[in-house]
Amino acid sequence: MEDQKEALRKIITTLAVKNEEIQSFIYSLKQMLLNVEANSAKVQEDLEAEFQSLFSLLEELKEGMLMKIKQDRASRTYELQNQLAACTRALESSEELLETANQTLLATDSKDFPQAAKQIKDGVTMAPAFRLSLKAKVSDNMSHLMVDFAQERRMLQALTFLPVPSAPVIDLTESLVADNCVTLVWRMPDEDNKIDHFVLEYRRTNFEGPPRLKEDQPWMVIEGIRQTEYTLTGLKFDMKYMNFRVKACNKAVSGEFSEPVTLETPAFMFRLDASTSHQNLRVDDLSVEWDAMGGKVQDIKAREKDGKGRTASPVNSPARGTPSPKRMPSGRGGRDRFTAESYTVLGDTLIDGGEHYWEVRYEPDSKAFGVGVAYRSLGRFEQLGKTAASWCLHVNNWLQVSFTAKHANKAKMLDAPVPDCLGVHCDFHQGLLSFYNGRTKQLLHTFKAKFTQPLLPAFTVRPCQGPREGRSGWREGWLSC
Repeated sequence: MEDQKEALRKIITTLAVKNEEIQSFIYSLKQMLLNVEANSAKVQEDLEAEFQSLFSLLEELKEGMLMKIKQDRASRTYELQNQLAACTRALESSEELLETANQTLLATDSKDFPQAAKQIKDGVTMAPAFRLSLKAKVSDNMSHLMVDFAQERRMLQALTFLPVPSAPVIDLTESLVADNCVTLVWRMPDEDNKIDHFVLEYRRTNFEGPPRLKEDQPWMVIEGIRQTEYTLTGLKFDMKYMNFRVKACNKAVSGEFSEPVTLETPAFMFRLDASTSHQNLRVDDLSVEWDAMGGKVQDIKAREKDGKGRTASPVNSPARGTPSPKRMPSGRGGRDRFTAESYTVLGDTLIDGGEHYWEVRYEPDSKAFGVGVAYRSLGRFEQLGKTAASWCLHVNNWLQVSFTAKHANKAKMLDAPVPDCLGVHCDFHQGLLSFYNGRTKQLLHTFKAKFTQPLLPAFTVRPCQGPREGRSGWREGWLSC
């Protein structure tokens, strides 16, 4: 009995679930019926509006062409009527002369004949009939105003509903990933002059190959693209790949998305290695500032004393996955920490090939700081830019502003305002280290060298030379190889 009741309960539950599904489907169908009515009314209204617009345009064209015919007819009529009136007057004058000449010829008084003949001769010489052109000034041919709308009729007969645009094809050979930018190029498989714009969608991913259905990162949308290419700038290549897809849209409808593509966005991300920093620098993974109390060393020692052991080095960060093979372990022990006048901290990832770009921002009240690269072997007492093992741009905002490029204890003054964002581009194999205005991409300075060792990003934050404490906060960017 209990088994039968349990079976019946399951049946009831199944029926209830099925009923809910059917009710939901019925609601969906009713909503679709309403949508069909509303959408059909809208497209019908749009169709009537389009035809009315077409009728109005045709009517305007007709009125304009009729007006041109009327104006041409009036102009020709005026010219011909004037010429007709002139000819009529000339004919009347000529007939009068002819009548006078006949009468003179028949006259019997020979005494007055010479004088009369001379008057007739003078009259003929001045007669309008002999100064009149007997060629019509205008033609009566109006064929230049005739029309043939056969081609237009065929075009009108071919009018139909807007077709759904084809899916674009992304051209990987023309697309480019470089310097924190992606330029995507696509084409249409068939010519379509009805396309109004394109919609581009992209998202970051750590998975190579076709985009997965479920992804942690959402699709980012860019609408209203008028050309068949688009450049995304200022990207942060904090993941290994990016997915892209494009669709075409006409006035009424959008087509299917293109086959999605995955582009590698090789990111060179680094953090600041707190184990290298001067004891008077307070270092987080992404920032550094001057600390007159040397708090960072005390904090590390306190944590080690408490048995927590974990340092501020990003190698030990719980958010990090498998470290990059180029990322340094906490390679500098306590005795290798920068000291004395070298208020320096290094990045934690080596640069030993390729091209790399990152950006640095600083706080407006920063007084003295430097940004550049150095060999890992840079001595703990050596200052950035004052040895052959380091290159940097140095900014001093204390009293008078100075902006200099430094290497091997040589400094070159830069004739440019200090930007609030510095871009650093390192081409290791070419031996080029370039600094840019991160906002405008204006080139500030380029070092040319032959790098004999791997490089590390390097930063210096110096104390103020007065009563107010200087502070410089660095926000490193993402780096494109």
